[in-house]
Amino acid sequence: MSVSRQSVEHVLVVPTELFHDLGHFQGFCDEPEKYLETLLDPAYTSYRPRDAVEEDPSFKQLIPYCIFRFEDRLFHYRRGGDEGEGRLRSKRSIGIGGHISSDDTQAEISAYETGMQREIGEEVIIQTGTQQRCIGLINDDLTEVGKVHLGVVHIFDLEAPKVLPREKSIIQTGFALTEQLIHDRDEFESWSQICLDHLQT
Repeated sequence: MSVSRQSVEHVLVVPTELFHDLGHFQGFCDEPEKYLETLLDPAYTSYRPRDAVEEDPSFKQLIPYCIFRFEDRLFHYRRGGDEGEGRLRSKRSIGIGGHISSDDTQAEISAYETGMQREIGEEVIIQTGTQQRCIGLINDDLTEVGKVHLGVVHIFDLEAPKVLPREKSIIQTGFALTEQLIHDRDEFESWSQICLDHLQT
């Protein structure tokens, strides 16, 4: 009997102690350059079984968290179905992304960049030009999901509001003003709440 890919997936992690040495924070940090060179240094990263590190707060899984923006409106959706992180199911979100896998190391560019582009391509269809920049990091030690993940936030500014879901678990999609989404803040996963608070200021 074959072993499923999910059961043997190895994901990119860094020691939580390293993150604390660089400067622990709770919430949003708008100084990604202070962290990323070290956090993405192969001397500190490793790939470990996902099922093991999901319950091990001594490691942080690095997650690109990609936000799509057209002018002053943000792409948003609800997590439905049976796919993805069960602890986030039914929550609304403004972020697309996921784990960097050991499979992403086979490309010529960095595993992080490869993994980010793979996750975007798996989850949505972008039918317009984009300009991307990294704007910060998210850490949320107040939730079980957040304790074992560290988000790297990327803004993709779009030439047109043309983003469609590819995964069936991405439902109720659209674009809305940040102020409108803030009004429904409690419906969103914690990382989206943190990003909305930052983008509103």
